[in-house]
Amino acid sequence: MVVAHLLLQLSMAILLFLQLLLLRALVTEGASSFSFSNGCQYPVWVGALHGATSPPLARSGFYLAPSGTFNLAAPSSGSWSGTFWARTGCSVDSSTGRFTCATADCGSGDVSCDGRGPSPPVTLVEVTLAGPGSGGRDFYDVSLVDGFNVPVRISPSGGSGGDCRSAACAGDVNGVCPADLRVVAASGVVACRSACNAYRSARYCCTGEYGSPAACGPTSYSQVFKSACPAAYSYAYDDASSTFTCVGASSYDVTFCPRA
Repeated sequence: MVVAHLLLQLSMAILLFLQLLLLRALVTEGASSFSFSNGCQYPVWVGALHGATSPPLARSGFYLAPSGTFNLAAPSSGSWSGTFWARTGCSVDSSTGRFTCATADCGSGDVSCDGRGPSPPVTLVEVTLAGPGSGGRDFYDVSLVDGFNVPVRISPSGGSGGDCRSAACAGDVNGVCPADLRVVAASGVVACRSACNAYRSARYCCTGEYGSPAACGPTSYSQVFKSACPAAYSYAYDDASSTFTCVGASSYDVTFCPRA
C-alpha cells in the first residue's frame, strides 16, 4: 500500500510537471517589438499601417535621422499584420502647415499616417506575426510590387523554426530603373514606378484574365526589379523566392539603406 501510494504521488508529480511545461509553451511570447535603423545618408520618415483586423501600433509615423534608431512595441496579443515603409524628401508647407513627402507620402498632412497607406512608388516591408502559443509561423517580405524608393532589409532576432533569414532589397533599383518608370526630381531619380502603377494594364497588375499565378508570370519590367533584388517581390505572384518565415522571433529589425 505504501509503495502504491508513493507511485501514485510520483505519477501525479510527473503529470503536474508536464502540465506546467505545456502551459509554459502555450504562453510563450511572440515577437515583442520592431526596431528601425536608418543607414541612408539622408533622413527618412517611417510610415506604419496595420491590417484591417489588427490593432494600430503606438506610432503610425516618425522621423529617423541618418544613423538614427527607433523602437516600436508589437501588440501584446502577439498576432499582428501590417506594413512599414520610408518616406523621403519630406517638409512642411509654410503657407498651409501640411506635411508632405516627395516619395511614399501617405496623404495625412502629418508625420503620423493615421491609418493611411503610402502613395506609390514605394518599397514595402510586409509582416504577419503569429499569436503567442499558436506554434505558427511569422511571415515577412520586402515588396517592390508598388515600385521602389528606398533600399530596406527586415531581419528576425532569435527564432527556432522556419528559415528566419533576412528579407531585403539592398540594391539600387533607381540606378537601373527603365526610363519610362523613373520618378525624377532636381536631385535625380528618386523612385522607380512599377509597370502596374505606370500603365495600369491587367497584364502588369495581375488582374482580370491575368489574375492567377499560372496566367501572370514575370515581365521584362519585373525582371529588372528581380535582378537588382533577388529576394524581394518583383510582381504580385513572385512568392516562391520572396516569402520568408520564422517561428519564435523575439523582434524584427528593419534597416533602411542596409549595407549590401
